Amino acid sequence: MAASVGVTPESSNAREENYYHYLTFLWNCASAVPSVGIMVILLFCIIIKKHSKRESNFFWKKKTENYRNIEAFLKNCGSLSPKRYAYSDIKKITNSFKTKLGQGGFGCVFKGKLENDSLVAVKVLKGLKGNGEDFINEVATISRTCHVNIVTLLGFCFEGRHKALIYEFMPNGSLDKFILDGGSSTYRQLGWEVMYQISVGIARGLEYLHRGCNTRILHFDIKPHNILLNEDFCPKISDFGLAKLCPQKESIISLTGARGTAGYIAPEVFCRNFGGVSHKSDVYSYGMMVLEMVGGRKNISVEVDRTSEIYFPHWVYKRLELDEDLKLHGIMDGEANASARKMIIVGLWCIQTDPSNRPSISRVVEMLEGSIESLQIPPKPYLSSPSRAPVDSSTTHVMTL
Repeated sequence: MAASVGVTPESSNAREENYYHYLTFLWNCASAVPSVGIMVILLFCIIIKKHSKRESNFFWKKKTENYRNIEAFLKNCGSLSPKRYAYSDIKKITNSFKTKLGQGGFGCVFKGKLENDSLVAVKVLKGLKGNGEDFINEVATISRTCHVNIVTLLGFCFEGRHKALIYEFMPNGSLDKFILDGGSSTYRQLGWEVMYQISVGIARGLEYLHRGCNTRILHFDIKPHNILLNEDFCPKISDFGLAKLCPQKESIISLTGARGTAGYIAPEVFCRNFGGVSHKSDVYSYGMMVLEMVGGRKNISVEVDRTSEIYFPHWVYKRLELDEDLKLHGIMDGEANASARKMIIVGLWCIQTDPSNRPSISRVVEMLEGSIESLQIPPKPYLSSPSRAPVDSSTTHVMTL
């Protein structure tokens, strides 16, 4: 990131201190010589006004520059850009933000309806992060996609401080409601066949992002919260705020910092000693998510204390290796057991520490759709997920465009 024009916080603080000493000196002079009191007060007002104006100009100049950059980007998108809506349209679509569907660090999501009576989800963003990278990423990447397992962006709003994204409505919400029982009244267990089909659908969506577009799209935030389910439980990948575009021919990309959500970030993303960052980084996140789908819980159990944390991938690997009963909820027949074992084996291959040992997402689809007999048990993943941090679903945004 290029250095911003203006003073550093340290120089700003020093200047504040200088102003303080200068004004104190003038005030003491005014007290000693009352006849110049009015003149000192006038000087005091002029100095304060100039100082606040300079700081205000810097703030607004920076903010205006960010908005100009986004406007230029939207203009360059041309026909690729989805429909643009005014903020008044957003209020009308959401019935003045009557029904809230969810809330996160980005802002809030509201239920809405277009003029053709189509239901939509309106994601209202709060503020601009950095130079507006999240907003640009979302519009830039998702406007290039068209796939049954990728959520459709129908429009957006960028009007002053108001920013919103309009998506197709997903009546069953996000996947985490069905695999992570956090005591929510909305939680319910899905059958193994449905869960298996969801895992295949997500893999197909990722395959499209990695191979089906003219420009490869790396998502960098695959997790249950970002998988939406329609009325038929067809999964759709959403939230492209951290995505990165890269040419198809390039296998390794450059990042200046980690991005993603703790507990799903591939080792090489936060430490380059493990290998280069590539499409295999999404494969790792996918594997961690699939193992959560199988276990019906976070990969690290929050019910146990720090000294005896149970890392689910290691626990399930041991049972798989010894050919023991997986003791998974809802396993009633051989078909369900085969689906669960497939998901476990594929998930364990996906979370291999060395990126070169992970399958491509195309290979993942083949493995899931092939026979259980053709799958080999992978080496045991020797790197566990960072302790405790993954329990939170917050996202670490370190943007590099």
